[in-house]
Amino acid sequence: MSQYVKNVLADLIAKNPGEPEFHQAATEILESLKVVFEKHPEYEAAGLLERFVEPERTIMFRVPWVDDEGKVRVNKGYRVQFNSAIGPYKGGFRFHPSVNLSILKFLGLEQILKNSLTSLPIGGGKGGSDFDPSGKSDGEIMRFCQSFMSELYRHIGPNIDVPAGDIGVGAREIGYLFGQYKRLRGAFENGVLTGKGISYGGSLIRPEATGFGAVYFAQKVLEHYNDTIEGKTVVISGFGNVAWGAVKKATELGAKVIAISGPDGYVYDEDGVSTDEKINFMLQMRASGRNKVQDYADKFGVPFFAKEKPWGLKADIMMPCATQNEVGMAEAEKMVANGVKYYIEVSNMPTSNEALKYLIDSKITVAPSKAVNAGGVAVSALEMSQNSQRLAWSAEEVDAKLKTIMSNIHDNAAAAAEEFGYGYDLVKGANIAGFKKVAEAMMAQGIV
Repeated sequence: MSQYVKNVLADLIAKNPGEPEFHQAATEILESLKVVFEKHPEYEAAGLLERFVEPERTIMFRVPWVDDEGKVRVNKGYRVQFNSAIGPYKGGFRFHPSVNLSILKFLGLEQILKNSLTSLPIGGGKGGSDFDPSGKSDGEIMRFCQSFMSELYRHIGPNIDVPAGDIGVGAREIGYLFGQYKRLRGAFENGVLTGKGISYGGSLIRPEATGFGAVYFAQKVLEHYNDTIEGKTVVISGFGNVAWGAVKKATELGAKVIAISGPDGYVYDEDGVSTDEKINFMLQMRASGRNKVQDYADKFGVPFFAKEKPWGLKADIMMPCATQNEVGMAEAEKMVANGVKYYIEVSNMPTSNEALKYLIDSKITVAPSKAVNAGGVAVSALEMSQNSQRLAWSAEEVDAKLKTIMSNIHDNAAAAAEEFGYGYDLVKGANIAGFKKVAEAMMAQGIV
C-alpha cells in the first residue's frame, strides 16, 4: 500500500474510534486503490482520498413514538449522506437493533462504489435506526415510521437524497414513510423513495432485484471460466427477499439450492428449494415475523441444524445473502476443504478481510458484494427513471435492463482489474472501477 493511502487509512481509524465495520470496509477498499493513486498523483495533491472517506453530511436524531400500551419509546435515527459527486445520495434504510454509525458508515462507503458501478447517476448514502420491527404491530411500525420521517423529510428529496429499503424495511415500512413524507411536503414527490408499492410508483421485480442480479453476476463469473450455472449446487444464507430472489433465479437457470438459513440455524434440502411451493413458502416465512428457518424444515420434512451455519456443506457455489461478517476464517476453511469453486458475496461485507484473503489465496473465485448486490440499487434507479418519466415498464423490460446492467458491472470490474495488473481479481477490480468514476467527478467539481 502506498504511503499516502496508508496515512489516510491510519488517520481515518484514529479519527473514528470504536467503528470496526467502517475500519474493515475502508481497509479493504483502500488497499485496492493504491495502484490508482500511484498512477494519478494529482489525486493526492487534491486531497481526494481524505474527502472520499469522509461523509459529506451525517444526520443523527431521536425518534420518539408510542407503543400499543401507550408507553413512549425512543430510538436513534441516522442518515449518512456520504458522496454526491455523480448524483443524489442513494442507499437504503436499515431498521435493526444492530444499527449504529459504524455500520451505516461502512454501508455508505460501499454504496458509493456500488452505485457508481451501475453507471447510473446516483451517489452514495445510508441510514436507519436501532428500532426493531420484529414483533411490533402495524400500528406501532406506522407510528415509528411517521416519527422517523418527521425529522428526516427536511434532508431528502428526488434531487437530494433518495432512500430505499434494507434489512427491516420492506414495502410496508416504505409505504408508511412515503405517506408521512407526502403529508409533510404537501406534494406527491414519488421519486423521493424507492421500493414503493406498484400502485403509487413502484417498479416491478424490485423485491427480487438484488437476488436476481446476484445470480446474473454469478452467471457471468462462470461464463468467464467457460462454465455454466446449470446443474450446479448452491448454498444460500438467509431467507428474506434477497435470498428468495437468488433462489428463484438460480432455480430458473437450472441450479439446485440445497440450503437456506436463518438466525436459528439452517435447513438442508437434498432435493433442492426448487418447487414453486417451496420458493413461495420463503415469502410466507418472511411475512410471518417469526424469523425462523425451522418453519421450512417442519413444512417440508427436511433436516434442520439449530444454531449452525451452512458453510460446511459441500456445494459448487456459496452465496451469503444474510448480513455482514457471517463468514470468518472457520467458515472459509470449511469451504476450501470442501472444494467450493465459486464464492459469490451478496449481503454487504459478509466476509472478514482475513477470510476473504484466505479464499482468494486458496484459488477460490470471489465476487465482491458491492458488485454482486448492485442489482437492487440498479432497479431502484430504474424506478427513479420511471417516476421522472411517468412510465411503468413491464417486468420483462426491467429484468432485461437489470441483466444488462449486471453484465456491464462484471465486465467493467474485470477490465479494471486487468488494466491495473490484478488479472481476474473482481474484488480489486470492482473497487477500482467504482472509484474511477467518482474520482473524476470529484476532481472536476473542485475542492468541495
